Amino acid sequence: MSTAHVAAPDVVELEKEYLLQNYGRYPLVLHRGDGPYMWDVNGKRYLDLIAGIGVNALGQNHPRIVKAIAEQAACLIHTSNLFYNEYQGPLAKRIAEVSGLARTFFTNSGTESTEGALKMIKAHGHDISAEKYEIVSLENSFHGRSLGALSITGQPKYRKDFEPLIPGVKFVPANDIAALEAAVNSRTAGICMEWIQGEGGVVPLDTAFCRRARELADEFDALLCFDETQCGVGRTGKYFAYQLSDPPVMPDIMIAAKPMACGIPLGILVANERAAKAIRPGMHGSTFGGNALAARVALEFFDVLEDLLPQIAETGDYFRAELRRIATAYSFISEVRGYGLMIGIQLTVPGGDLVSRAREEGLLINCTHDTVLRFLPPYILTKAQVDEAVEILEKVFAAVRFE
Repeated sequence: MSTAHVAAPDVVELEKEYLLQNYGRYPLVLHRGDGPYMWDVNGKRYLDLIAGIGVNALGQNHPRIVKAIAEQAACLIHTSNLFYNEYQGPLAKRIAEVSGLARTFFTNSGTESTEGALKMIKAHGHDISAEKYEIVSLENSFHGRSLGALSITGQPKYRKDFEPLIPGVKFVPANDIAALEAAVNSRTAGICMEWIQGEGGVVPLDTAFCRRARELADEFDALLCFDETQCGVGRTGKYFAYQLSDPPVMPDIMIAAKPMACGIPLGILVANERAAKAIRPGMHGSTFGGNALAARVALEFFDVLEDLLPQIAETGDYFRAELRRIATAYSFISEVRGYGLMIGIQLTVPGGDLVSRAREEGLLINCTHDTVLRFLPPYILTKAQVDEAVEILEKVFAAVRFE
């Protein structure tokens, strides 16, 4: 059987027979893409506003990314971290310049970056006292699928099948300063939070809450960690979401991943010197993290991103304004929120049917937290493409009747 192009029914049946059945996939087999558009195996075109859950920042088939991948794949893909490659150092320098933090550790994903951050936090606490091991996280948060990441994920539906998890984690409501103050003490080794909760429904944190977290971390010699896996690396129109505040609330640790290498797996853990000193030689590592292919593509991406940031902010403002305009006509829409090209529509009803209807009309979106339509489009999205998406959404919303 040729593997070049398999008929859609065969793909689905093969996956049912041979893959672990842990994904609730949409009934769609995608074949190719160009810019913000995707085509399925039957040739139908879709405007992609989920972009691989925020990964395909430059869409599909971007000429500079394709060129970088082809050139590097023909030269050197992977060596392991037993050796230097030509691109990790320049990429780490670039990340330091745009983040304001000092040192980078390269991983393959947001979850792996979370694990590294947890080890850094735990080691920092252990260097001070054996009793300093507690971590404060937020209710409604999401930090990844591994056991460590689940331990600081404040959504019971993700945790319940794997408990007991890592002890010593406290959860407080987002933006509740009093609860945060009550949770942090001399036993706290770290405070972890997403500046914008992504899987939790595109919920931004208040700047005052984040500033108070910074103060408490300083007061109790804990590390403040911002998880920017979904909201970082240009998504909000800033390099990182903590830069939305003026002046920025600086973390000790920042983790990011999704768009870093435009579909090539790459994540980062970035730390200031105070946090970085907790990880000494031999304490942590990664086989694939920051290999030559991923690091070179990421450098190319950052070159493109620098010029795209104003467009991301402008297009995002336009998109939210258009969504708010049409939302006034529908009682099942209660709020449109977000920054840049990270947007959520809060519904008063489950959103799964709307996602299905949008897909039938040629628009790819998804629903998170059951009642939030989530948009994480490619950064190259234009206002004309926003108009195309809004026209489809108006058609979908008008056709739906909720009992």
